Amino acid sequence: MVKDVIGREWQLGTVQVDYNLPVRFELSYTGADNAKHRPVMIHRAPFGSMERFCGVIIEHFAGAFPLWLAPEQVRFIPITDGQVAFTRELSERCKAAGLRSSVDEHSDKMGAKIRRAQMEKVPYMLVVGAREQEAGQVALRSRAKGDEGALDFEVVLARMLEEVRTARCRRLFPEVGET
Repeated sequence: MVKDVIGREWQLGTVQVDYNLPVRFELSYTGADNAKHRPVMIHRAPFGSMERFCGVIIEHFAGAFPLWLAPEQVRFIPITDGQVAFTRELSERCKAAGLRSSVDEHSDKMGAKIRRAQMEKVPYMLVVGAREQEAGQVALRSRAKGDEGALDFEVVLARMLEEVRTARCRRLFPEVGET
């Protein structure tokens, strides 16, 4: 049994040993000793368990998954088309390190790109303009803290990898605390 974000209990999966139903159904088998024996039933309910678990966890985090669980962990946002190739390289470095990453190559304004990433609840947005590209930096925007300023890409990458490695999770619900 697990509790969801509003305190409801859900049974996710079950495996039960049943001594009652074999008696009710008068079940028996012939054992190696050629005598009748009462079987023990095992009930299992794996179907639906994964779906219920996914529903509970999506609801719990309100779709804003911690970095280690997010389907898309980091999105690069180039300010102009001039930074697209550079952000693709950085995205590939993230993927090589095991992070799920993408580049927003839409020709929208930067504000629209940031809003799209926020609406899609991407944990980290790495904004790259000409200045950041020249310095090998990214302007870090995290879902948790907002704009964190320009940092060396290697520092940001190491931070994200450490967060994934330790599976840290700042929950969105203050009453639950931090795990």
